[in-house]
Amino acid sequence: MLNMNADALGIIFPNSYDAMVPELARERLMASIPFAGRYRIIDFLLSSMVNGGIDNISLIVKENYHSLMDHLGSGREWDLTRKNGGLNLVPPFSNRETKVYSGRVEAISSMIPFLKKQKEKYVVMCDTNLAVNFDFKDLLKKHIESGADMTMAYTREGLPKDLLELDTDTRNLYYTLKLKDDRVSEICVNSKDKGIQNLSMNIYVVEREMLIEQISEAYLKRGIFYERDILAHQLDKLDVRGYCFEGYVARIMGTRSYFEENMKLLQAENLDALFGPSPVYTKIRDDNPTRYMNCSKVKHIMAADGCVIEGEVENSILFRGVRIGRGAKVKNCVLMQDTVIEEGASVEYVITDKQVCISADKEMKGTDTFPVYVEKNRKV
Repeated sequence: MLNMNADALGIIFPNSYDAMVPELARERLMASIPFAGRYRIIDFLLSSMVNGGIDNISLIVKENYHSLMDHLGSGREWDLTRKNGGLNLVPPFSNRETKVYSGRVEAISSMIPFLKKQKEKYVVMCDTNLAVNFDFKDLLKKHIESGADMTMAYTREGLPKDLLELDTDTRNLYYTLKLKDDRVSEICVNSKDKGIQNLSMNIYVVEREMLIEQISEAYLKRGIFYERDILAHQLDKLDVRGYCFEGYVARIMGTRSYFEENMKLLQAENLDALFGPSPVYTKIRDDNPTRYMNCSKVKHIMAADGCVIEGEVENSILFRGVRIGRGAKVKNCVLMQDTVIEEGASVEYVITDKQVCISADKEMKGTDTFPVYVEKNRKV
């Protein structure tokens, strides 16, 4: 993990889009939702920042952040245990200036005293609903070379079903960009346009002094959302560039997309595209290797360490410590940490949260478009 330090600090918003996954984020935030067998969603962008030489990273949390604190700890796994910089968790009500925020403007305004004391020239901001291996070195390089005031990362793709079905009055905003060459000419809020769009990744790089000035002014005018209330109205004054990311992106915008993005990783090309470019770090849990008993049958699965499989498993994601009993059948499922499927049970198109138990001989079945979700610590 030896990298030249980038002249940038990171700000991450772990609670963004919590409302889009109400079942999964009932007792946690978007950032700490388990993903891909042994990771949390925050692991991907946090690891990408560290791999890009960013070692001063702040997380502005809003609520339900205890699971995130437990997962990140001191930041040792990401090499962020440092005297200067490192990992900085900013909870609500930590001081007189901090409050529970509604949007990015209010969130960053609580950090202005902190930002004024930092030495880095640039600030990189992102949400945590993306599982992506992002090259922040290249983003910073392109931003500096262009001389732009700000650079916004985006992907070229059709709008996911979860976004097309989103209520237009929601406060969970997403943005599509219109470009002239590589310059952003318009930011569209919650567009329902069909076909390939320039869909924002909510990853931005901007000079620290400019960010402080923008937020201070917008906060006095009661602005809430950075993109909608600041950038969209200043595109004629600011040089805002687009940065097209062409790598693999898993975008979590609902329970359905969470299920689909996990299942996509059963395809080797997707798994390589997500984990191949650079290492992804996560909290260490010392477990035995997965054990496949003589009576087990498995086909096309991803199983993390600590699992014990005695039954039949097909086309499924098993997180750490999952136990599949003798005679049990699991197909097209995402089973989170320490789930137990007892003897003779049958589950198909099911998402189980952590420490769920499906009783012996029970049958649960959802569909590919509507998987059944079982909340944490439940016995069915």
